[in-house]
Amino acid sequence: MQILRTPDERFENLVDYDFAPNYVEVDGLRIHYVDEGPRDGEVVLMLHGEPSWSFLYRHMIPLFVRAGHRAVAPDLVGFGKSDKPADRNDYTYQRHVDWTRGWMMALDLQSITLICQDWGSLIGLRLVAEHAERFSRVVVGNGGLPIGGGEMPDAFMQWLEFSQNVSRLPIGRIVNMGTSSNLSPEITAGYKAPFPDESYKECARIFPALVPISSDDPASEANRRAWKVLRKFDKPFLTAFSDGDPVTRGGDKLFQKLIPGAAGQPHTTIEGAGHFLQEDKGPELAQVVIDFMAQTG
Repeated sequence: MQILRTPDERFENLVDYDFAPNYVEVDGLRIHYVDEGPRDGEVVLMLHGEPSWSFLYRHMIPLFVRAGHRAVAPDLVGFGKSDKPADRNDYTYQRHVDWTRGWMMALDLQSITLICQDWGSLIGLRLVAEHAERFSRVVVGNGGLPIGGGEMPDAFMQWLEFSQNVSRLPIGRIVNMGTSSNLSPEITAGYKAPFPDESYKECARIFPALVPISSDDPASEANRRAWKVLRKFDKPFLTAFSDGDPVTRGGDKLFQKLIPGAAGQPHTTIEGAGHFLQEDKGPELAQVVIDFMAQTG
């Protein structure tokens, strides 16, 4: 496996991102993560989607630390400061679950409050189902756990078509299109930093094609098994979707209906935010999570 590693200088002087780097090796791959706050605090695990990285959570991490929590945010393999296999065929849904699981086990994270969005949900909810004993509560914002066979939103199908056929994947423009605000050049530079050229973008490019959209997809059966567990998951489960995401709109109602732990919880809609609600309304989302943790502690 050929592995690319983004040069450290690409991450110098990024706006509002001055967290100390931490690394764990899993299956020969170096995985980067932010780990701020007291080591004995409650763990808040933030999983990003694509084509973002832990930079997405930069305005939320300090608020969790201020509330006394341990804020942990990894970069998925292929993103951020984590290693990036150069061949898109080296990326599979199952490998991403396994890589993230290996990282979680290496840190021996327990009593986790999970925050997940986009691919962070596809990976994170699998981990919840397979290691429920490690999770205290879950917060999903603009995410899901598809099993294939259903109708996918037009916005997703357009994104799938675009990602697989465009010659150059415009990372900054993609993130900007997924927000309700117009990102400054400095913020856009933060999202572009992990990708010096197109060779570093193979995971970002293949990710949409790894979403199970047919019932015979390689990941569909594993996700169906996960849903069997989640349908019995009775720990606190909160939805905090935005009001401006055409890809995941309505998915919050499915979680509220099917997961026992979602019953009676203060589900909320983050207003004025797009797909990347952490970028648009990070402090507001962080406060929702902090309040939820206090109410369900």
